[in-house]
Amino acid sequence: MQPTLTIDLAALKTNWRDLDRQNTGETAAVVKANAYGLGADRVAPALAEEGVRKFFVALAEEGVALRRILGPGPEISVFSGHMPGDAELIREADLVPMLNSIDQMLMHVETLPGHPFGVQLDSGMNRLGMEPAEWAALREIALAQKPRLVMSHLACADEPAHEMNPRQLQSFREMAAGLEAPLSLAATGGILLGPEYHFDLARPGIGLYGGLPFIDAQPVAYLDVPVIQVREVAPGESVGYGNTWVAKRPTRVATIAAGYADGVLRGMGPELYAFAGETRCKVLGRISMDLIGVDVTEAETLPDHVELLGRHQSIDTLADAAGSIGYEILTALGARYARRYTGG
Repeated sequence: MQPTLTIDLAALKTNWRDLDRQNTGETAAVVKANAYGLGADRVAPALAEEGVRKFFVALAEEGVALRRILGPGPEISVFSGHMPGDAELIREADLVPMLNSIDQMLMHVETLPGHPFGVQLDSGMNRLGMEPAEWAALREIALAQKPRLVMSHLACADEPAHEMNPRQLQSFREMAAGLEAPLSLAATGGILLGPEYHFDLARPGIGLYGGLPFIDAQPVAYLDVPVIQVREVAPGESVGYGNTWVAKRPTRVATIAAGYADGVLRGMGPELYAFAGETRCKVLGRISMDLIGVDVTEAETLPDHVELLGRHQSIDTLADAAGSIGYEILTALGARYARRYTGG
């Protein structure tokens, strides 16, 4: 029996509505990386049904796939802008590239004259977008073409007190001063920072899927893993590769059917727990490719499955165990899971 990954589309919609209520402008949705690993073919239509009319992806190829899913109508913007070879994809799928440089602007105007575009500005993150000097040289040319959106991205929005937030806000205001185009600075964390960060459009991503910094988000992903075998381990016996865990008392150990091939990161092992019903059960020894040992000694009954993700622990709990972030946990969830969608 496969592990089951359940995606609660009703919770996803609730998270979008809750963020939309806090946002003073329009609220879009980021569905890049196959909707953060949860399946754009189901996630995007659910969000469109809820009222989302603008979506963001990372690459033109993702935009083409999303257009097939959503059909005509919703606006689909591409963070990577207009890359070499993208012109046909952008035209045929009616995508809006967020242009990141003078070179991209020239390529877009030459290959797709009159086609909609947006502009991404670098307000201090030094990742994507035009820096102030580059934007100053291009500003009038870009504005003459009437961009659909002018945006930037916050580096530290998940830390409300971080000095980088007001610094980027000021930089973006200066670069966008006098523009008639719609403006966008906030993703999930930016929405939570307050109205001065909202501008005309916000682009939540991780908060939709149940992750921090949206602390009030409902869980969207649930992972239940079947138990293959339960054995009694005597004091002095070990579990797993490398003998890294040795029993100090008689221990009932369940071997469950998941591992690092399924996105349960190997580094989680020393800090990871599973749940058998309401009982918190320690993961024992090393996580292997598709097997994990779990201490179910205290479980009220022998479990036939355990919960790794969901009601008892969030994607960020798992991320903390791995020394990572919720984004990595979601996007690493493996292809071997049986996927089940509810609340659609």
